Formats: sequence, C-alpha cells, structure tokens
Amino acid sequence: MIQTPESEKAMSSTQPSSLASVANARVERTQASSAIGTGLEARGVHAWFGKNHVLADINLEFAAGSVTALIGPSGCGKSTFIRTMNRMHEFIPGAAMAGQVLLDGKDVYAPGVDVTKIRLQIGMVFQKPNPFPSMTIGENVLSGLKLAQIKVENKDELLESCLVRAGLWNEVKDRLGAHGGSLSGGQQQRLCIARALAVSPQVLLMDEPCSALDPGSTLRIEDTIRELSDSMTIIIVTHNMQQAARVSDYTAFFLSDGGPGEMIEVARTSEIFSQPKDQRTENYVTGRFG
Repeated sequence: MIQTPESEKAMSSTQPSSLASVANARVERTQASSAIGTGLEARGVHAWFGKNHVLADINLEFAAGSVTALIGPSGCGKSTFIRTMNRMHEFIPGAAMAGQVLLDGKDVYAPGVDVTKIRLQIGMVFQKPNPFPSMTIGENVLSGLKLAQIKVENKDELLESCLVRAGLWNEVKDRLGAHGGSLSGGQQQRLCIARALAVSPQVLLMDEPCSALDPGSTLRIEDTIRELSDSMTIIIVTHNMQQAARVSDYTAFFLSDGGPGEMIEVARTSEIFSQPKDQRTENYVTGRFG
C-alpha cells in the first residue's frame, strides 16, 4: 500500500483516539488514600552526568495510590529521573542532581536522611530481571529483609503474601526451593517484584519492566501493577503506548530537543492520548517521531 500524505495523516489521526479508548476502557477507580499509599513529588529536579546536563527543572506530583507512566524517546531522561527519586542516581560516578524529592512531604535529599531507609520506602524494579542466581525462589523474595536487618514474625506468611501480590504464587508454590534462575523471564521479573514488596515500600519505581518479555508475561505484569496500585504509588517508564494506556492513571511526556530532557506535559492518560495540549506530545503519541 502506497501511503499518500493524506493517508498518513488519516492513520496518525486515528491512533490517539484508539489509545484514548484503551485508557477510557479501564475501570474508573478511586485513588487510594494516604493511609495506604504515599504520594511523591519532584520539585525543580535537575540531573547531570559530569558536565552533561541531562534533565532540567522537572516538577511532578505522583498522587498516593496512582499509576503514572513516563513516556518519551530514548535519551530524554526518563530512567535518570526515576533514579533520582530513590537516590540511585548518585551511585553513578560523576553524577549530580539539584532540586527536591518529597516523600510524604519530606525531602529525601535532606541532610541526615538515611539513604538505605529511603530505598526501602521507594522500591525499584529494573528493565532486566535480576534475581540472585545462587538463591532459591523463597530466599530471593526475603533477601531484602536480611540485607536491611528487618525482623518479621512469620516469614512463610510474608513469602506467600508477596508472591500472591506479584501474581506468581500459584506457579511456584510447589518449588520454592528451586533457584530463581530456573524461572522464565516473565516469572523472574515477577519474582523481582515480590522481592521489592517484601520490605513494604510505599512507592514502586519500574524502569521498562516488560521490555524484554513476551506479550503473555507483559499482560501478567500489567495485571500485577493494577492490583498493587490499590496500596502504593507506582511510576513506570515505558516505550509502549498501549501499555501506558492500559495501566496508568496519569501520563507524563518527556523530550530532549538538543538540550537536557524536559517534561513537556502531564495529564490524565486518556487526555494525553486524545487531547494533548502540546503539538510535540501529539506528534509523539501518533508515531510521527520517536
């Protein structure tokens, strides 16, 4: 089929509405109260790698009990941004940041703040599943407790609870003594989610958690995200527009136009995919670039 400018325009103009339909098809739900979830806020966040200014003046609020998708082309600072949220950015030699990250109203970068505690409160799931290969499935889930020296009364009960919430219990309950590396890629990613849940985080950051997974595993992870959002705040970086439409309440669009990455706009997901305010957002979600 030869595409004329008119046909290209027609095709691109239908895409946002189809994504908006996906977003609108999600069951409207009342966001969790602050009693069962903690809000997170970025105020004037900048980030550097050496002299390279990679992120400029990001201001974003993440409501308690909500799912926010971060979208945008590769290299616009999305992953760097979420790494500033739990102070993982500072692990990188030469990295620096400015601004505030408020968890329940308190700056995680304030002097005297215990970084270890912040990373327990703001958990992270990475792009590539990273279970500890020498540990069993059960040991993987509970490893964070051991590292943080957290004592629990009933480890078996917690283990089951975390695997249930991660959507993995029924698949592994009869082989908890098997090594984590024996699981499929999708199962390993859900195991990593269960591991993050064991320390009872208030916020969960997810950096393209489904990029290496097959469609079936992706859908199971998405189901897990929707269920977890009833009790925590979730931020997910994704290049999959359909995924953003399926799982998120809000979507923020990031872009780097020859300079540091910026947040162009943020709104309810259905609005981003149907009536974005900025032409650059519309161009991205319709596939005209990126």
